[in-house]
Amino acid sequence: MKPQTRNTLLATAAGVGALLAATLYSNRRGNYDLAGRVVLITGGSRGLGLILARQAVAEGAKVAICARDAEELERARQELSEAGTPVLALVRNLTDADEVRSLVAEVQQQLGAIDVLINNAGIITAGPLDHIELRDYEDSMDTHFWAPLHAMQAVLPEMRRRGEGRIVNISSVGGKVAVPHLAPYCASKFALVGLSEAYRAELRQHGVLVTTVCPGLMRTGSARNAIVKGQHKKEYASFIIADSLPGLSMDAESAGRQIWNACRRGEAEVILSLPAKLLSGFHGLFPGTTADVLSWVNRTLPGPTDASGDQRRFGHESESPVSRSWLTALTRKAEKKNNEL
Repeated sequence: MKPQTRNTLLATAAGVGALLAATLYSNRRGNYDLAGRVVLITGGSRGLGLILARQAVAEGAKVAICARDAEELERARQELSEAGTPVLALVRNLTDADEVRSLVAEVQQQLGAIDVLINNAGIITAGPLDHIELRDYEDSMDTHFWAPLHAMQAVLPEMRRRGEGRIVNISSVGGKVAVPHLAPYCASKFALVGLSEAYRAELRQHGVLVTTVCPGLMRTGSARNAIVKGQHKKEYASFIIADSLPGLSMDAESAGRQIWNACRRGEAEVILSLPAKLLSGFHGLFPGTTADVLSWVNRTLPGPTDASGDQRRFGHESESPVSRSWLTALTRKAEKKNNEL
């Protein structure tokens, strides 16, 4: 065997071994037991929040979930309570600091001091810059930055008094690398990453561990509730297809387990899915090249249109034969499973 070929094979084997080791490392459980813990999950009525709530309930945690939609929240509560463990479900607007404080106070009154806060509530607005308005940035910042900040400030006094607590902030790989057609989402998720890391640095000495979670695409079924602008049908089709492909997106239940494991271990940060890790790592080494590559990706996405593209429509209002095709079958399955319909 030629030396060059041998070296290539050895490098490949080393890479595969490193990947397997990293996977095993990320899946180790940690020793923080959820049984009997009080867990508050924002945006817990559907999607990833509901999945995290299911897993916490299964481990014996006392779970509280919150969201804006009362009917959606009640469906989630009923499902989570089927095992016989009562689940507290509270309707709240998390962008209102007073409502967040009342939420935390009610959870503490009914379930006890909050051990784990999961800041999961989120929105996505997808579309070209030509159709993105100031309101889109404000809504994203309200949901992804201000709401987690309000929640952390509300739970921290009790956590610091007890010298113990866990906070998990669900950001995104879009909070590490800005991707085309998601400017409001990425800007707000970048802000959340910075906030989360700052809190981690200052709170660890008080026994409060903050974990920043940056998932890539996940098959939660949430695409239908995304806001799309521009060429609505084309924009939504490209979004939901990317969200559905197995090689590009990851199974949401697996993501939930990894998030809980990171929480138990008190990890500073976890990036979920191999594509997200590769993108984040490449960006860290070659930020300029990454931006240039993404500019070429942008050219493959639907371009701007006339004034009708300024309208905000949900994904389910922008369906087309392509978005309903076999390419999105996994997401359709997740919609039904995770209370997205």
